[in-house]
Amino acid sequence: MNTVVCAFEEFGDIESKPLIILHGFFASSRNWRQVAEKLSVTYHVYVLDVRNHGESPHHPVMNYAAMAADVVHFMDVHGLSESHLLGHSMGGKIAMWLALNNPDRVDKLIVADISPTCYTHSFDPLITALKALPLSEITNRKQAEQWLAPYIPELSYRQFLLQNLVLKEGAYYWRVDLDIFYSQGHHIIEFPRVEHVEPYLGSALFLAGGDSNYVKTDDIEPLFPKANLKVIAKAGHWLHVQQPIEFLTQVETYLTA
Repeated sequence: MNTVVCAFEEFGDIESKPLIILHGFFASSRNWRQVAEKLSVTYHVYVLDVRNHGESPHHPVMNYAAMAADVVHFMDVHGLSESHLLGHSMGGKIAMWLALNNPDRVDKLIVADISPTCYTHSFDPLITALKALPLSEITNRKQAEQWLAPYIPELSYRQFLLQNLVLKEGAYYWRVDLDIFYSQGHHIIEFPRVEHVEPYLGSALFLAGGDSNYVKTDDIEPLFPKANLKVIAKAGHWLHVQQPIEFLTQVETYLTA
């Protein structure tokens, strides 16, 4: 399998226990800097840019087997025989797939607001709207945000997505390849077939937003029988942003137990 060399940000003492953080779809390492800085007091934190995100290379294949292989390659290059893994949404699925197929490389596993299952929604309308943004006519980010408002009503989500809009030499362009995202988006809502894999018998913590419906115990138990599920109240899918103190408390309590 062809792997890519993931860009990353690094925090903390290299002598500390390693912790790898994996972001969600359309995000990047920059979205996890505050969490990483807090955790770097105790851990050597690596926050990766998953392939096709942030500063990492673009590749036409973007499924969970490939993205998990990228993380294993990263660990090999950096001499990490094992590491704690923390993944949110798409990153959580990457972490789960890595744990199921390479359990010896994972110390403790934390999955934030996602389950090892397929979802029914589609990213196609969202990506279509982003592709339709008339970049040649956009003169500032506010203008782009207002143009997208009818298609993406939630302001905070529009602002999040527009972190991928970059100004260079007086013109705006997408840092991500929206054509790849469109062709591979169905892989993001899926989870690979698991008939050939054994359950992960290591320690795992699943964190769910109380206002989110992404996580169900029935989806978790067959593959992660030793997992604990904690629900963070007054938080949706972006639980690490909406309730950062409680999120960090749960993560730190679990990792130090």
